[in-house]
Amino acid sequence: MTRIDFYFEAEDKLLVACRLSAKAVQQKLRVLIYAPGEADAQRIDKMLWTWQAAGFLPHCMTRSPLAAQTPVLITHDPEDTPHDEVLLNLHSQWPPAFSRFQRLVEVVGRDDEDRAAARARFRFYRDRGYAIANHDLSKPHG
Repeated sequence: MTRIDFYFEAEDKLLVACRLSAKAVQQKLRVLIYAPGEADAQRIDKMLWTWQAAGFLPHCMTRSPLAAQTPVLITHDPEDTPHDEVLLNLHSQWPPAFSRFQRLVEVVGRDDEDRAAARARFRFYRDRGYAIANHDLSKPHG
């Protein structure tokens, strides 16, 4: 069954997505970032190039010829799921076919609209019997 993690109170959802993607890659996992649309996919693509001063996180769009060898993929097409390891959702709705992934990561911002959409996704997953772990990003790590 898919493991689901909610990371909430994200000050910058895209920055959190970059950090979580890097952490997954360090663990030798492949990540598919599901963006709400083409413009959002382009924004996360650009941010992955610039978010850390040193280091590089290999990534590309799923339609790239390099997608098969690239650990972080970006898509806005819910049917475009080339692997089943980690799905990082930036969409306000639950991703279609999320259950074929080993892990689903939800990033929730601080605004009321994003929180309300996240609560609906949380209920959707919980009502279907998924175990959900919550991670409060506003608390210091220790």
